[in-house]
Amino acid sequence: MTVINNQKIEHLKTDKTKVKRAPKRGHYDTRTIYKILDNDFICQIGFVYNGYPVVIPTIYGRKNDCLYFHGASVSRLLVTMEEGVPISLNVTQTDGIVLARSAFHHSLNYHSVTVFGHAELVTDEKERLDALKVVSDQIIPTRWEEARLPNKKELKATKVLKLKITEASAKIRTGPPKDEKDDYDLEIWAGVIPIEKKYGKPIADPDLKSGIPIANSAIKLIKD
Repeated sequence: MTVINNQKIEHLKTDKTKVKRAPKRGHYDTRTIYKILDNDFICQIGFVYNGYPVVIPTIYGRKNDCLYFHGASVSRLLVTMEEGVPISLNVTQTDGIVLARSAFHHSLNYHSVTVFGHAELVTDEKERLDALKVVSDQIIPTRWEEARLPNKKELKATKVLKLKITEASAKIRTGPPKDEKDDYDLEIWAGVIPIEKKYGKPIADPDLKSGIPIANSAIKLIKD
């Protein structure tokens, strides 16, 4: 562990998380990993169910070294994770299409994180409610304070699980295409087409009562 600007930086490299292909793109420090995780809210979780592999997308929220997930109590994903099966989680942000001079060297610029581990059920009621707020804030900060909070019936129908981040790696590609030396003389355009995430103008619920202004959380999200 190292400390940079009073921030503790853990290193999560293991045989399991080591990047095999293009190892120079691998990063194992929590500062890099957490930054990528915090920039999104949808992940893909892979696990083995009844003997066959399954990958299911779900939303998440991060607090410190834990990722939280929630869903219906009967959710196959959550019920299976509660059993303690090993899981693999991935989050990928695609930043650009990399067009090389040769089709072989076309690529993508991206930031991705893969996490390995075992999730556990959150049973403490205070932590459960806090976890639901963490997930909400991951998607749209301060919306939790604007909305009606879950009631007892809704909480009973909801499972919350957490995954401690102990084995993880990030893989990042940036920059221009990398062609063969001889191909740089070809009369073919090469470069990067950036991909940007953008929020559009909020669309009001058609059943919204008249006179209700756009939520501050939505205004801040589209401005940011």
